[in-house]
Amino acid sequence: MKNTPAAQKENANQTTMHPRFLFDAAWRGGKSLVWLTIFNTLVALFITIVMQTRQSFMVNWVFSMLIGCSINLVIAAMRWIIWRQQKPHRIAFFVVCMAAAPIGYLIGGNIGLLIYGLKAPSFLSVLKNGEGILVIMSMFISLFGGVFFWNQSKLAELEAEQEKEKARSAAIERQAMQAQLQLLQAQIEPHMLFNTLANLQGLIAIDPARAQYMLEQLIRYLRASLNSSRNEKTTLKHEFDLLAAYLELLSIRMGKRLTYQTELPAELEGFLLPPMLLQPLVENAIKHGLEPKVDGGHIQVSAQIQTGYLHLKVIDTGLGLPHDYEENHRAEHHQSHVGNANVRERLLALYGDQASFTLSANLPQGVIAHLCIPVTTI
Repeated sequence: MKNTPAAQKENANQTTMHPRFLFDAAWRGGKSLVWLTIFNTLVALFITIVMQTRQSFMVNWVFSMLIGCSINLVIAAMRWIIWRQQKPHRIAFFVVCMAAAPIGYLIGGNIGLLIYGLKAPSFLSVLKNGEGILVIMSMFISLFGGVFFWNQSKLAELEAEQEKEKARSAAIERQAMQAQLQLLQAQIEPHMLFNTLANLQGLIAIDPARAQYMLEQLIRYLRASLNSSRNEKTTLKHEFDLLAAYLELLSIRMGKRLTYQTELPAELEGFLLPPMLLQPLVENAIKHGLEPKVDGGHIQVSAQIQTGYLHLKVIDTGLGLPHDYEENHRAEHHQSHVGNANVRERLLALYGDQASFTLSANLPQGVIAHLCIPVTTI
């Protein structure tokens, strides 16, 4: 992608027209206007109560609003003229705030006099009439306001930087999860591919038709597996299709020693979930449950929703859990628990303590692997 000045300008224009950007800009402008109104109201109260002028509070408030807004506009104009889009130096900005006060005082005061139908005096007559104290006071108020809004701006920058850091952390976490998924896939596929290719080699000579069917299922599995590794989310239908291709491959190799069944209600086919959650559990059931068993067994994979949770189960009739297995004291380093450990780590990273994964005995023989995922976060 070219990074030309024209492209940069186009990207900047797109950013400024983004609804989120416009909303943030409007929010910042609204907050500044509220604070400016509060400042001007406090000044009007001070002039009315402390200085005890002959004017009513409403008149003093109108003049304070006009003068305060005028000073604010003069500061904005001087800032644009001096620094344009660059960030101003703090001390220089405070000097600009004080210098803008007399100009804004005259502009806002004259507008107020015109509103009330009075003659606008010159700057020298303002000083001679004893209003110089108000001009000086406006300079200090402008300086105080400049310091306040400068700190508000720094706080907003820190909050924006914090949001960017959160976004960066989320991106890094997604990349880590993607790398973990690819690593998990790399752990699963070599074992399965080696056995499948070895079986293909033997079948080509004695049963070409069956070898052709096995090759078709292998291509189907690899295509579905490749799509899963590239996406952060997949549908239950795609996940079940991947499992069906995987189990069909194994059934060709294991023959009558393996039977399987998948149960996915039509209304759940479009549900989204992270890819490769069920695959390690099925692979684990085959490798450590059915393959070592002389007469093999049956695998059932099902999905259903109950009380706001998606329940995924892999039920096998294999050898069952080790005699020393305890759900609350799992030895995840054991070779039969590597796939389970990967699943638990991914669930923890994706859902925290909202999701769960348990292994239990399937009476009279076998294992039930049970995934429970909150529907609202899928």
